[in-house]
Amino acid sequence: MTQPCDLGAREARALIGARKLSATELVESCIARIERLDHAVNAMVARDYERARAAASAADAATIRGEALGLLHGLPIGIKDLEDVEGLRTTYGSELFADHVPAADQLIVRSVRRAGAIVLGKTNTPEWGAGANTRNRVYGVTGNPFDPSRSAAGSSGGSAVALATGMVPLATGSDTGGSLRNPAAFNGVVGFRPSPGLVPNERRALGWYALPVLGPMARNVKDTCLLLSAIASEDAADPLATPLHGRAARQLLDYTAPPPVDLASLRVALTPDFGFAPTERHIAEVFAEKCGLFRQVFAKAEDASPDCSGAEESFEVLRSLSFLATRYEDMRTRPERLGPNVRANVEEGLRYSALDIARAMQRQTALYRRWQEFFAGFDVILTPAVTVSPRPWSELYPAEIDGRPTRNYFHWLALAYAVTNVGHPAISLPVGLDRSGLPFGLQIVGPRGGDAKVLAVAAALETLLAGDRRTARPVPDLVRLAAAPSLGGSPGFMGFGR
Repeated sequence: MTQPCDLGAREARALIGARKLSATELVESCIARIERLDHAVNAMVARDYERARAAASAADAATIRGEALGLLHGLPIGIKDLEDVEGLRTTYGSELFADHVPAADQLIVRSVRRAGAIVLGKTNTPEWGAGANTRNRVYGVTGNPFDPSRSAAGSSGGSAVALATGMVPLATGSDTGGSLRNPAAFNGVVGFRPSPGLVPNERRALGWYALPVLGPMARNVKDTCLLLSAIASEDAADPLATPLHGRAARQLLDYTAPPPVDLASLRVALTPDFGFAPTERHIAEVFAEKCGLFRQVFAKAEDASPDCSGAEESFEVLRSLSFLATRYEDMRTRPERLGPNVRANVEEGLRYSALDIARAMQRQTALYRRWQEFFAGFDVILTPAVTVSPRPWSELYPAEIDGRPTRNYFHWLALAYAVTNVGHPAISLPVGLDRSGLPFGLQIVGPRGGDAKVLAVAAALETLLAGDRRTARPVPDLVRLAAAPSLGGSPGFMGFGR
């Protein structure tokens, strides 16, 4: 029998509004699911049950009184452990902040609370979000719900696993090199990277630096849209969230539901690698097979890619800037307290000169302009979301793909950071399983500022593909997970392994 925690966010919200489900029932169901499964995957690492129960009781009282209810009224949510929650342990995956309890909510948390959501807990993340394998020295590793010995990816790995297992119907995430999209792909859920500034972030260390963004995650596209509607704004704390002549441009579009789109009208480009990403042959073949099942529905489906020359060089330089801005002092004074990925970023950044940074920004600009020319002939681009099938989490990152060495610890994320470089919106949509029986994610990339278009195309494709077991969203075996041993007993569980 379906439990309340297995309901989609929109369905649960409708039932709460109709007084057919209480927020208390939903919260208790989510808590029961966490207690039943989290030992096997380690996704929900700091829990706020007492305050969540009080918030649910208050939400139910508001419903009974007939008050106006927010978009997310009564819905439990998981908050990524990079985002501050007042009064709840928030570590950023760093042992330097192992006992940190913020005095105030971050803006994104205030936004979801204002919309009526109930914070149930914090979801695991790699140290400072560095590396797409969710493991750290504070809480240990997060396992993939389809096989807990496999990586959940990251850095929003805890959020993706919590969603896939029904611990929460909604979760927050963030994305620089694919941290919303990679874990969504590995765990069979949806992760949306919005255009920079659509979801404001007042903790952006470099105010006009557009590589990192905050964004929504859910089990389906419409639920993702619901959460996006609650967190998108023009808050002045983020200089990228700029209104146009005082007009709230980001709120002119209603993100609560994706607009209808006719797939038969779309011009679609398909590429397994953007011409440079080290995509595993297995994944390239699965991508071709999946697309072969539906590419005929489009007006045009052409194997093509924008020219991504210089994408690796620009991203490698520019991603290090935020680590220099935020972690340099830690590296200078207590490097032994930092993990290998954070150290590598700071050390790399220190090697670059102002001329290197200027040239990286020139490459990024040239890349952006070539993408605009490419999108004159296409509506969206389809790619695999990640270059590899989920590999064991004991491997900190893929050092090789099909026998070829990777350039660095984030080279395997090239399908994601190709898009990050140019600031276009993108989503990872679950499309069945790969040949290893693990989730496969399809990345849908839209034009500049085309957030609504990406969401609309994703929703239409999701509906089209839901009826075919080869392309429908996969669901982990929860009975098997419940019976699985504790992940905490696995060798190498804590820290970073080799």
